[in-house]
Amino acid sequence: MEQPPRPTLFDFHGVSMTKYFTDNWDNMSAKRQDSVPLHERVPFLEIHTPGMPSGVDELNKLTTSPRIFKTHLPVHFVPKSFWEQNPKIIYVARNAKDTAVSYFHFDRMNMVQPEPGDWSSFLQRFIEGKMVFGSWYDHVRGWWEKKQTCSNVLYLFYEDMIEITLVFCLHDTERELSRLCSFLGLSPTAEMKKQVTEKVLFDNMRKNQMVNGSLDEVFDFKISPFMRKGKVGDWRNHFTVAQNELFDEDYKKKMNNTDLEFHTVL
Repeated sequence: MEQPPRPTLFDFHGVSMTKYFTDNWDNMSAKRQDSVPLHERVPFLEIHTPGMPSGVDELNKLTTSPRIFKTHLPVHFVPKSFWEQNPKIIYVARNAKDTAVSYFHFDRMNMVQPEPGDWSSFLQRFIEGKMVFGSWYDHVRGWWEKKQTCSNVLYLFYEDMIEITLVFCLHDTERELSRLCSFLGLSPTAEMKKQVTEKVLFDNMRKNQMVNGSLDEVFDFKISPFMRKGKVGDWRNHFTVAQNELFDEDYKKKMNNTDLEFHTVL
C-alpha cells in the first residue's frame, strides 16, 4: 500500500510536532474526563521518552482494560482534565544517547514520522530539540520536576529494567514489578507476576505481534525492526569520537542544575 508523504515538523506551543498529533488537539484538550462514564476513565497514564517502545500491553494484564493510556506527551501538554482525575502516572525515561540512536532507527522505518536524514544531521536535530514531542532534555526534566511535587508520578529508568533482565539469574526478577504493583495498588498472583516477568523480556516481546509492531502498516521492517536491540550502550556503535565529545559538552550545559542522572553503559 502506497504511503502518504512524510509529515514535516512545525512549532506547536513551543514544541516540535506533526499534524498526526495536533489535528485533533483542541477536541482532546477540551474534553473533560467527568463527562466520560466511570468505567471508561483513564486513571493510569504511561508516559515514555519519545522513540522508545512501550510495555503497556503487558501492564494491561495486571489491570482492567481500558484503564491505561499510553502517550509521549511532555508534562505541560497533559490536559488539565487528566490531572483532575488524580491518575497514577508511570514515566519511563531512557538515557539521551541510546534514545537518540533508537529514535533515529524508529524514524527511518516509521513512514508517518519526519524523514530522519543521515545519522549526523539527525543527531544535530536531536541536540537542538527539533524532534516530535520536543527536546529530550525538556521532556525528562519536566517529568522529573513534576515527580518531586506529585506523589502519583512513578519515575522509572529504562536502564534499571534492562539491568534486571540481564542479571535475572542472580537477582530478584520481581523487584521492579513489585515496585510497580505497589505504586498501582495491585496484588497480582505469583503466577501472574511470573508470566509478566517472562513476557517483558526484550527477546520475548520481539516475537510478540501484539507489541513488536509487525501488524502496523506504517512500519517498514525492511529498513529496521520496531524493536531493534533494546540494549544499553548501543550508542557506542553510532557516535563518532567527535560526536560524542560535542554531545557530552552540550549535555553538561543542559543538565548541570538537576540531580537527574542516567546510565549510558551497564
